[in-house]
Amino acid sequence: MFIGRTVLKVVILAGGYGTRIRDVASDIPKPMIPIGPYPILWHIMKTYAHFGYKDFVICLGYKGQSIKNFFLNYEAYTRDFTIGLGGEAQFKYHSDHDESDWNVTLADTGVHSMTGSRISRIRNYIGDDENFLLTYGDGVSDVDISSLVNFHKKNDKILTVTGVRPPGRFGEMVDNSSGEVVEFNEKPQSEAGRISGGFFVANKKIFDYLSDDESLVFEQEPIKKLVKDGQMMMFKHDGFWQPMDSGREYKMLNSMFESGDAPWVK
Repeated sequence: MFIGRTVLKVVILAGGYGTRIRDVASDIPKPMIPIGPYPILWHIMKTYAHFGYKDFVICLGYKGQSIKNFFLNYEAYTRDFTIGLGGEAQFKYHSDHDESDWNVTLADTGVHSMTGSRISRIRNYIGDDENFLLTYGDGVSDVDISSLVNFHKKNDKILTVTGVRPPGRFGEMVDNSSGEVVEFNEKPQSEAGRISGGFFVANKKIFDYLSDDESLVFEQEPIKKLVKDGQMMMFKHDGFWQPMDSGREYKMLNSMFESGDAPWVK
């Protein structure tokens, strides 16, 4: 177990429409769809917290108020309590939780903004560290975050992405012998190579590749330019990684959690 606390911020993209999983929930944003009693967003945050990364910046968009309400009412959601009614409400909590040292910044990055724009719009929340962590709000993994950060710092590139081997409908990456990404294909036709599993580490220089233009897709021109400039590395992960993009995957992840066989739970 990681002891202590680090200073790198964790940026989580949680503003998309999640159109492919509307059969599960249409009234809440995708990151709020639950695995067990808590939303998948919470599970992702718990993974980072396990490694000491507890300062979060959540990029809100579609139905962002739902995520705000969850954190505004977090104590009531996660603890037993007694409330005295009438006049000013009096609360007495009877249980505790493990998230008392988390800091969560909730940033409205635009309902219609694409991923590149969302990242650009939270640059003022990154803090003083030269690097920050970045991921999506819809996938869980047992990736070793500490090893990922160390790999990023050792290679001194602008962006490091975790490369995984799941079903081949995501962006496929090809790297050279040193791990530098030399090709990135958003929708591969073959299943050769690795695909982007999210779980990025980025240097602040990445903002030179971004803008507030709401049509800017991070996975398209910015990443392709980083690859062209030789500024992107792949951290290979052969362990568990699973997005929640469909009703089938929602049921699978919940079944794993309920059975106690959930590799992402630390």
